[in-house]
Amino acid sequence: MKHLLHIIVLMLAVSACGNNGTALRGKAADRSTEETESSGAATLKFNTNGEFRIVQFTDLHFNLQKKESIIVLKRIAEVIKAEKPDLVVVTGDIIYSHPAEATLRKIISHIDSCGAPFCAVLGNHDPDFDIPKEEFMHIIRSYPNCVIPSDSPDYVLEVKSSAYPANNAALLYMFDSNAHLFAENGRFIGYDSIHPQQVEWYRQTSSSYAADGTDPDDTGADSRGAGSHPLPALAFMHIPLPEYRLAACSDNSPLIGTRLESVCSPVENTGLFEAFKQQGDVFACFAGHDHDNDYAAKWDDILLAYGRYTGGNTEYNDLPNGARVIVLKEGLRSLDSYIIVKGGEKLNRITFPDSFTYTEWRTRPLDPECL
Repeated sequence: MKHLLHIIVLMLAVSACGNNGTALRGKAADRSTEETESSGAATLKFNTNGEFRIVQFTDLHFNLQKKESIIVLKRIAEVIKAEKPDLVVVTGDIIYSHPAEATLRKIISHIDSCGAPFCAVLGNHDPDFDIPKEEFMHIIRSYPNCVIPSDSPDYVLEVKSSAYPANNAALLYMFDSNAHLFAENGRFIGYDSIHPQQVEWYRQTSSSYAADGTDPDDTGADSRGAGSHPLPALAFMHIPLPEYRLAACSDNSPLIGTRLESVCSPVENTGLFEAFKQQGDVFACFAGHDHDNDYAAKWDDILLAYGRYTGGNTEYNDLPNGARVIVLKEGLRSLDSYIIVKGGEKLNRITFPDSFTYTEWRTRPLDPECL
């Protein structure tokens, strides 16, 4: 009887989101997405105000057998309804129970029913439930509002210009940060890294994009070649890069948000952050994995931020579940962001880079209160 009641509650939570799906979809389309006639997937684009709104959910740890996961369904529906995002990004550790496919379909169908375009990357626990990566991605891609372009776990999404819809105005890189490393005796020795071939894929993909810009007469040039300059870009992954640890431990890096655990980064640094610097496009990176961290910090002029744990009480957590909202600004290497929790409360607001920029006190204008 308890199991039956649990299933009924889950169905009601999904239905609550699905009932709003059509109307919300229309609002999202009016803001900054258009339906493509060929596939039904949304074309991502900045709205007329030059903004593109992303909601990042992370570490859902959705367990089909536990009623603690009902809060995940409710929070996802609440946040999407309130924020009307142009894109939902789920940064890994999506499922946490067998049967794997049924668990995955339950949570993804719920996200899909909420009406916003969405995508996802894999977490280190997602492969624990016996679905190969390509099949995992294929199942997610089977839902109408999914915008993942292929079954590859690494991919890039284009965000079009508001004024010139044929032009790309920003890029969103999605990385599979892989899973665990084990010694020959089976002992866990740490987390895997983003592999060198993935870093090379990023370099080649980044280099292949010339900035479309919002001005068709743009003739900007840089070290990547005449007539091109890097498009502003964001990166999303599950396991944080090693540079997250450097930023958190630095006395000279402002840290805004909550830090309740150390950074669980990969054992090896394979140079993705350095590639971001060299390519000149990615100016902000968003991860999950560490459930008790939701802070943002700047390291070497790149924003390194966590999402807010979205899961229920199916894994360790000391923060109320929620999400991170990211508002990307067209034509700028700039964004606004905050954490959103139950009831729509917004925490830890930041503007990048302004919130992380020191000013020279000697050159500040006289405060009006002093006059």
